[in-house]
Amino acid sequence: MKIIDLLKEQHKSIYRLSKETGIPYSTLNDICNEKTSIMKTSVDIVYRISNSLSVTIEDLIEPSQESRPDFENFKSSTCHRLKDLGVKDFLIEVLKSNQIQTYYSRSWFRECFYLLALTDYLSKENNIPLCDDYDNIRNQKLKETLYPKGIIALYSVNKDDSILKKAKRESIKEFLKYNIVEKDIENVI
Repeated sequence: MKIIDLLKEQHKSIYRLSKETGIPYSTLNDICNEKTSIMKTSVDIVYRISNSLSVTIEDLIEPSQESRPDFENFKSSTCHRLKDLGVKDFLIEVLKSNQIQTYYSRSWFRECFYLLALTDYLSKENNIPLCDDYDNIRNQKLKETLYPKGIIALYSVNKDDSILKKAKRESIKEFLKYNIVEKDIENVI
C-alpha cells in the first residue's frame, strides 16, 4: 500500500510522520507524493517509516516493484481471461480478488475503470445485479478520453475528427461512462 494511503488510513499527516520519524518534512513529502521513489531511499528512512506506520518494509516497497503492463496488453489479457473462464467465473474471480480496488489504490485508473466497466457491462448483459462494493469509484472517470491504439493510429494518418467521433458514438456505454472508448470486447487482440 502507498504511504499516503497508510497515512490516511491511520489519520496521520506527513507532518506528524516527520515528527515521529525525525525525517525532514520535505523528504517525506517527496516520497509520499512519489517525486522520490521509495526504492531510491535509504534503508534507514524506509525502516523508520515502516516502524512508525506499523507495517513491514516489504509493504512499503511492494507497490514500487510491480511493473504496470501496457494498457493494450492488459485489455487483451483481460478479454482472453473472460473468454477462457466464461462470464460467471470471470466475474467471480474479479470480485473475489478485489482487482478493481487494487488498481484504484495503485492509481492505475485506466485498468481500474476498464475492469469496472467490463464487470458492469457483463452484469447488465447477463441480468446479474451490480456489485455495490465499487459505488465510490463509479462516480469517477478518466480525465481524458482513452481510445484504442487502432483508432489513434487511424486518426493520426487521416487527421479526421470524424474517426474519433464515430468510435465514441459506437462505444459500449458502460466503458464510455469512464471515458474509455471500447466497441467490442470479443475482438480485443
